Amino acid sequence: MEVVVTGLGLFSAFGDLDRSWQNLIAGNSAIKLEQPLPELPSFPLALIAKKSTNLDVIINRVVSAALNDAGIYQPLPNCGVAIGSSRSYQGIWEQLATKKIFADNFNWEETLPSFAATFAARKIGSRGLISAPMAACATGIWSLAKGFEWIETGQCNKVIAGAVESPITPLTLAGFQRIGALAKTGCYPFDRHREGLVLGEGGAVLVLESAESAIARNAKIYGQILGFGLTCDAHHISAPESTGKEATAAFAKCLENSNLQASDIDYIHAHGTSTKLNDIREAELISRVFGDRVAVSSTKGATGHTLGASGAIGSVFCLMALKHSQLPPCVGLKESEFTINVEKESRFANLKTTLCLSFGFGGQNAVIAIGKYHKT
Repeated sequence: MEVVVTGLGLFSAFGDLDRSWQNLIAGNSAIKLEQPLPELPSFPLALIAKKSTNLDVIINRVVSAALNDAGIYQPLPNCGVAIGSSRSYQGIWEQLATKKIFADNFNWEETLPSFAATFAARKIGSRGLISAPMAACATGIWSLAKGFEWIETGQCNKVIAGAVESPITPLTLAGFQRIGALAKTGCYPFDRHREGLVLGEGGAVLVLESAESAIARNAKIYGQILGFGLTCDAHHISAPESTGKEATAAFAKCLENSNLQASDIDYIHAHGTSTKLNDIREAELISRVFGDRVAVSSTKGATGHTLGASGAIGSVFCLMALKHSQLPPCVGLKESEFTINVEKESRFANLKTTLCLSFGFGGQNAVIAIGKYHKT
């Protein structure tokens, strides 16, 4: 069964989808030096507001936007929900632990890791399948893969799928700083002088639908989910496995499941975190599988690294690239360290098939193929 995308909802430090896309194409960055937590120093961050944004606000924005865009309305009792988050409501739990919030008047059940999906299901009145994937930075693509499977196997004809993240918390900042992964001035993916990652807030939700359902209601179709590949290195909690064996296998599985060859890919939305290890390893993987032909960019220099939401946001940008026949630039890149074809500036191109990549702690490797839809 063909799985298509009929609605998009995105919320980043730029704002909604249209603002985010226009700023991205213009080569702008939402990253600024911020001090949202008075007990910690300033960091370069991509914040939606001056302080950390409540996760419920992000979920509300992206789900409402996606449903409106798809032209479907609540309640949706048979719609599946696959929405994940790598940090979920961690910020609230940190406030509980430090007694900034007191448990006496607090409903802690609504801050459990799975509640992002539960919140969305309540919002749309779903009584269908629900899943809350948590696979580190690969969470967004895992969620899309789950929704794809539900539709392909006939368990649902519509699914809202994606991921949300509000990661600006003392523990998250301290953890990344401790392992030397945080940038000091900004995010410069694949750049020779890159410093590290910059955390960002945001999320994205896609309305996935069977092509039959979409055509029957005369819905606009952004593109088609062609297939995915998911593997795990089982190597180290944070460092990628040096040979890239399992990451290469994720590429192979995605291409095989999508009935594609490497030569069919026109654009790759890279994970591109701007850290030393990720960018070296990812460039090597792309070069090994695709050579130096295919156009590549990372959008984290614009939106920051939204951790578990990054694959969902990247997938939306892939669909926008297909819609507008326009390659997103690798914002922040000045001097590439690698031979892969990283796009410094946006340009128009004949795009038919794209890949979105995510690599997460614990050796999570996720690849999803998204292409233009051609009615068969």
